Amino acid sequence: MQSIPLTPDLIRGALDLERTEHGLLPHRLPARARAQCADPQLAMVEAQPSGVRLALRTRATAVELDTLPTKRSYVGLPPRPDGLYDLVVDGVLTEQATAAGGNALTVDLATGATEHRPGPVATLRFTGLPAREKDLEIWLPHNETTQLVALRADAPVGPLPDRGRRVWLHHGSSISHGSDAASPTGIWPARAAALAEVELINLGLGGSALLDPFTARALRDTPADVISVKIGINLVNLDLMRLRAFGPAVHGFLDTIRDGHPDTELWVVSPILCPIHEDTPGPGAFDAAALAEGHLSFQATGDPAERAAGKLTLTVIREELSRIVEQRRADDPNLHYLDGRDLYGERDYAELPLPDELHPDAATHDLIGTRFAELALKR
Repeated sequence: MQSIPLTPDLIRGALDLERTEHGLLPHRLPARARAQCADPQLAMVEAQPSGVRLALRTRATAVELDTLPTKRSYVGLPPRPDGLYDLVVDGVLTEQATAAGGNALTVDLATGATEHRPGPVATLRFTGLPAREKDLEIWLPHNETTQLVALRADAPVGPLPDRGRRVWLHHGSSISHGSDAASPTGIWPARAAALAEVELINLGLGGSALLDPFTARALRDTPADVISVKIGINLVNLDLMRLRAFGPAVHGFLDTIRDGHPDTELWVVSPILCPIHEDTPGPGAFDAAALAEGHLSFQATGDPAERAAGKLTLTVIREELSRIVEQRRADDPNLHYLDGRDLYGERDYAELPLPDELHPDAATHDLIGTRFAELALKR
């Protein structure tokens, strides 16, 4: 086996690569953005490599990847499954693997306390690969912080050449990040990208789609052929702002993106159906009764009457986003609105309910990705 330097041209989907004592840590927000927010939730999720993959061209029949993952567990809840690595050969999901070892992060949801325990580097081995020139992608776990330590192969490895595909840059919440998806290629943005044959850059940031100016600047500064921003659910379940602030914040977010992408196809996507927040404001909270029974579920704690004082619900957000896009389209014909209920609505909820009342399951990720590809990405 020969050692392959882990150079930036072998890695796609990350906006920054931080050199650590162990190797390379992919980030999905640039350093300047990270420096402008001390929120530990954002720091955790932007370093989880949703949509990040090694993209290689090689004749190798065996490839080894050393990684240092950080695995999360929650006090009182069943153990989380280890993050999956998806091996895609010439566009086909061929093998899945987990990394034994790694750091451990324990979170107490009741108190917010965390404990971090260091662990060993893990080695993944993919063998028996076709003995021919091929496109090879290793998708990193979408929900598990992963440092890339070393890469080895039994033949020379180069970067995957440009395949002439459009680049799709997407921003959204934990649903876009991939919460409750089965694997990194099973998150709905990855499913949509595969169906539409586009290159994905996924800025789905769990709990952190909050119209932050630094995120808008990251979108502005990232080359892309099509951009989508999914806005709403985090603003409601964090009870972050009122209607008076929401409209101008959306305008400002879109203005910043347009500073770098004046004519790029840009989709504003409202929230999928989420019954607990359709007409009930946030904040959202963990369902204490469900936690006591050992499973995770969410509930809305606001009062529907508070909408009169400007509190946001998903219904209010959809109405406002539709109005804003319609207003702006007079001067911006490449701006489009997509109602999230066209991706997942009432009929879908009846057949595929949200297991924790907030996040879609694996089958629903597939459904949303298939529909988004048809409605927004395919030409």
